[in-house]
Amino acid sequence: MITTDFAPGSPCWLDLGAPDVRAAAAFYTAVLGWDYESMGEGGEMEGGMFRRDGKIVAGLGKLTEEGARPAWMIYFTVTDADATTEAVRSAGGTVRVEPRDLDEWGRMAQYSDPLGGQFAVWQPGTNKGVELVDEPGSLSWIELCTHDVAGAKEFYGGILGWRFSDTELPGGGGTYSLITPEGLPEERMHGGLVELPREALTQADGRPYWHPVFRVEDCDAAVERVRENGGSVQMGPEDAEGVGRLAVCLDPSNADFVVLKPSES
Repeated sequence: MITTDFAPGSPCWLDLGAPDVRAAAAFYTAVLGWDYESMGEGGEMEGGMFRRDGKIVAGLGKLTEEGARPAWMIYFTVTDADATTEAVRSAGGTVRVEPRDLDEWGRMAQYSDPLGGQFAVWQPGTNKGVELVDEPGSLSWIELCTHDVAGAKEFYGGILGWRFSDTELPGGGGTYSLITPEGLPEERMHGGLVELPREALTQADGRPYWHPVFRVEDCDAAVERVRENGGSVQMGPEDAEGVGRLAVCLDPSNADFVVLKPSES
């Protein structure tokens, strides 16, 4: 599960790069019950924060990088963003944004893994990360879709100190690799790696990609809101044994995310 103590290697923040900030804000407020707080209107710095019950759950910004696709960016807590950056380079990754301070809030950097999957890190200052997780309308899981799980394990395990445990997917669907931060019990699993053929990774033109899983109270109702507000559904809703009822969705600009109603424990 994802928590807000943000141990090193755990997801701590996410933000959406969208071509139309106002449209994205309207979509997610309708689908996930979020409130949007603008921190700038117009121009390249347009964006703001999403809140649920007054607590920050995600960020939103204008997509300005030429050729970039609309997508959610996942940030992981690190103790030293500069050291992590050197480790990324040494492991064959690419530094997309060099470490930089965001006032007193913290220090961030953005990367691509050796196969092109994009992710980011956050060295906390006064801001540790999102304020609500694992509740309806908030982040509850993350997932990497890649055509090389073995390579992803080696890269991310070395960079972020993760350990992995494999489980067989129902119906012969292959192996799913669960992620746990180093030194924490298995109850702190926060995500998974799923292997797909390169031709199935259409969201990123064959490159790996991370997507967020948002907990919802009713998966089918959330899917209806996705469709009613201009989004679409790639898969589901369907029941996953021991997990819950889920659907893989696209927002109107084709940024992907998952909605999940967890199984009753």
